[in-house]
Amino acid sequence: MRIAVIGAGSWGTAISGVAAAKADSVIVWSHDVESTEGINERHINPLYLSDYELPHNVEATCDYQEALSGVDGAIVVVPSPFIRSTIHAAAPFIAPDLPILCLTKGIEEHTGKLMSDVVAEEVGNPSRVAALSGPNHAEEICKGSLSAAVIASPEPSVAEFFRNLLISPEFRIYTTVDLVGIETCAAVKNVIAIVCGIAAGAGYGDNTLALIMTRGLAEISRLVSARGGDPLTCMGLAGMGDLVATCTSPHSRNRSFGVAFAHGESLEAYQARTHMVVEGAAAARSTAQLARTLGVDAPITFALEATLYNGMNLNEALNVLIERIPTEEFYGLNR
Repeated sequence: MRIAVIGAGSWGTAISGVAAAKADSVIVWSHDVESTEGINERHINPLYLSDYELPHNVEATCDYQEALSGVDGAIVVVPSPFIRSTIHAAAPFIAPDLPILCLTKGIEEHTGKLMSDVVAEEVGNPSRVAALSGPNHAEEICKGSLSAAVIASPEPSVAEFFRNLLISPEFRIYTTVDLVGIETCAAVKNVIAIVCGIAAGAGYGDNTLALIMTRGLAEISRLVSARGGDPLTCMGLAGMGDLVATCTSPHSRNRSFGVAFAHGESLEAYQARTHMVVEGAAAARSTAQLARTLGVDAPITFALEATLYNGMNLNEALNVLIERIPTEEFYGLNR
């Protein structure tokens, strides 16, 4: 079995190692020559997880045709702002029936489309596209730390293909048909994590973080419900599980950015310093657009959007949230 991984960031590097345990070979596509050379010559990605030695059946290339020729499955894990252009460029080399697993988390700006929708539009045959999500920090996955995830696909056989490829005693994988639910959770929890980071950086305590996470989960649930997903998905690995990990862990770039932002560092400076895309920053804008289109109340998302893009300062954003009158806890859900 030969598997392609499109993207050589932290998550792409880690999932390549996971896939290599079952596949005969894994080939990683990277846009960066330095990553490609490091993987091929030293089995190390020098830009991401540079202390992790990849299995020797993992190789890398900067060429789409080489990456996708003769593979049995493809895993897509590129930052959400670049996923459409990347898959568009790769599409001519993707076989019509090749199963594809999307690990990218986000909502496309202006269209409101989920990442699996974007992939399916570019490659066709949407039934062969699946998505994986869960509380999975790459830094722990690559070390074999006990973790779990959930895979969703409209075609159960596709979910089972990737489940069988990636499952191990250390990496538990469940399946679901609620693609909308797990992908919406995956995108919006990054928004909530930035706000948690801002609160932590501003000196707020555990009570405040618990408040943000639980009200954030209610916000996510309203969006899932409005999109036709199952709100119960928000209680699972892709929802509460990923939310807790992303909002509390020092591995979380979204939380870490929030802390840095509270201390005065801009989004551009943070991304340049860390060489990482803050997915939640892009998701704040696209999620806010989607919420308005659907008529969903998303106050935390709206506050972050205003702070990052509309010039509102942190104190003003906090006051907007505090001045809201609490109502029924679980409003806006189809139950």
